[in-house]
Amino acid sequence: MTGRTVARQCTLCEAHCGILVTVDHDRVTRIEGNPDDVLSKGYICPKATAMGGLHHDPDRLRTPVRRVGDTFEPVGWDEAFAEIGRRLRALRAEHGPHAVGMYMGNPAAHSSSVLYGILLRTALRTRNFFTASSIDQMPQEFAAWRMFGSNVLMPVADIDRTHRLVVLGANPAVSNGSITTMPGAKQRIRDVRARGGRVVVIDPRRTETARLADEHIAVRPGGDVFLLLAVLHVLLTENLCDTTAVRAQSAGFDDLAALVADTTPEAMAPHAGVDADTLRRLARDHAAAPSAVVYARIGVCQQTTGTLTHWLVNTVNAVTGNLDRPGGQMFTTPPVDAARFGKYLPVGHGSWTDRSGTHKSFRGELPVAALTDEITTEGPGRIRAMITYAGNPVLSTPQRGRLADALRGLELFLAVDMYITETTRHADFILPPVSALEREELNLLFPIFSVRNNARFDARVFEPPAGALEDWQILARLVTEITRLPARRLTGRVLDALFAQLTPLRLTAAAVATGPYGLLRRGRHAVTIRRLRATPGGIDLGPLRPRLPRLIGTRDRRVHLVPDDFRAALARVLAEADQPGTEGYDLQLIGRRHLRSNNSWLHNIPSMVKGRDRCTVLVHPHDAARRGLTEGARATVTSAVGTVTVPVEISTDIRPGVVAIPHGWGHDEPGVGWTVAAGHPGVNVNLLHDPARTDYLSGASAVNNTWVRLAPAPTDPGPAPVPADEPAGQPVS
Repeated sequence: MTGRTVARQCTLCEAHCGILVTVDHDRVTRIEGNPDDVLSKGYICPKATAMGGLHHDPDRLRTPVRRVGDTFEPVGWDEAFAEIGRRLRALRAEHGPHAVGMYMGNPAAHSSSVLYGILLRTALRTRNFFTASSIDQMPQEFAAWRMFGSNVLMPVADIDRTHRLVVLGANPAVSNGSITTMPGAKQRIRDVRARGGRVVVIDPRRTETARLADEHIAVRPGGDVFLLLAVLHVLLTENLCDTTAVRAQSAGFDDLAALVADTTPEAMAPHAGVDADTLRRLARDHAAAPSAVVYARIGVCQQTTGTLTHWLVNTVNAVTGNLDRPGGQMFTTPPVDAARFGKYLPVGHGSWTDRSGTHKSFRGELPVAALTDEITTEGPGRIRAMITYAGNPVLSTPQRGRLADALRGLELFLAVDMYITETTRHADFILPPVSALEREELNLLFPIFSVRNNARFDARVFEPPAGALEDWQILARLVTEITRLPARRLTGRVLDALFAQLTPLRLTAAAVATGPYGLLRRGRHAVTIRRLRATPGGIDLGPLRPRLPRLIGTRDRRVHLVPDDFRAALARVLAEADQPGTEGYDLQLIGRRHLRSNNSWLHNIPSMVKGRDRCTVLVHPHDAARRGLTEGARATVTSAVGTVTVPVEISTDIRPGVVAIPHGWGHDEPGVGWTVAAGHPGVNVNLLHDPARTDYLSGASAVNNTWVRLAPAPTDPGPAPVPADEPAGQPVS
């Protein structure tokens, strides 16, 4: 069919912007924003235009492959599943269920197939389950669990109604929101100012978001917790709190006052890197605003104080009366109301640990910091086989460069992935799902964290090729293969037939039907899959509304302002505040992201990597001059655990004493199937981060605020040239 246009969403990041995909026969010819989309309203970023490039990428695997020596060869689905199942069953029979580990990456959450990822994890019955959450959002979940009684209850910023937006360690102008899904964030930020509000960005770097703000405060990396303690001190000692609201919904207000009695702006200023007058003004302005919200994200998550910082963010919002209030922090009412039932889900913090006893489980998984040692350390319970689903942990997690060798030494490594990546190149089998444009679904996760209640359907652009499988079909077949039942052939056929009927779309439709907008409550006005199919821009379900009393899961049904374990962890932080940095290292390393980059996914699309090198070390002019560094020259960045060499980018946008390198790069490993990315390799910044350095409470990896030193590279060939023509990709044979 020629000249048709399909409305769906871009699923490359959390924003899930509505797009119109125009197709001529079997080719995508144009992707543009959908002006009728109820959440993004026509906005898209450059990533959305890459959806067609990903679909047509000749490097994308279309059939399963099996390792033969140092290369891969095609293999049939049935043959692959039969061998994988036989080997997995044998390993589990000999060594027990914990001998099989599983890692699930962020892209899994961008599809309703995540339901079958959870099913596979359940069928494996292994304690060795890991996800990208412990490199991304675990501190935020941990704080929500201890304060509100459920890790699902992570409140979002009601940006569309607030009069004061304070952004801490986030860059929504580039990310379009994370755990506060706000496509078109730049315009939403402008709208705050247009209605007379004020926007403040607190970040060591003058980010793209900071350029839109009324004020930028260049906090010291790791100083966020001290800044918030000073703000709370002022709020409580100057009686600037909404005492009626906070006492009505919270417990521990008096304990909080005692906790911050000594955290004066003058005492906290040296540790925050922000002067006392500014700290005092921040508190007073927040209290005076008609509505206000502090929004924090990954920049503070990825620190040893990640959980404490998110706790203090929630607490500032709570004591000023801005929790569960329009214009403040709120909770959504999504079509599948997971938040309503989150309080009944067991979190099980510390139900088990890794074999060293160092890392505790949280909501059914271990922190990824434990992964390499669980593979390489001999003894009962060692991981001997590994399944990865939609993740690239060799690049995305700190493992001192040891994870690649660990994966290579496994008895069996299975990857569910569309590419031969830095991780999957070590696999024995790679099982590729269809592309995003070949799926239809209703996403379960991101409406839970959207800035406006909505329901939107992802229509299929292309029919999957004959014999191709979706993610959920691959995962379901793996569940069948590992399940040890009598009369395997018969029971296997029964399970396969059952799963074929229980598609994610049917499961989601049932969940929507019983949800807050379902048939049981809304009758003929209900949200249904049929209605969503007929509404290409989605259905607007209204602004966020107060609902915390119905959701909260603590025993006394109140917000806990001062959990006991947080009090102890904070005492440790304050005791260590005056300790100097790591000897021999005088710069603090932070991360940064780019609008055309999304972890490692998009580096094989020519339009996403064209132009100047984006994997650089950002340095303040004073720090560059002291070290004899010049723009475009190459510098050696060294931490206590590793070294990388990377081009220099000099800018006053970064705070003195701080440097920044983006994540997701490092495409210089042999055997990787990304042809374009190989011409833009960059460096793996996680080689500089110590995996033993984790958040004090949740155990998530702390990959921000690493101490490093910088020096000119021993031999400097100059900046790498940008090729005039990007190399074409080649299919795997």
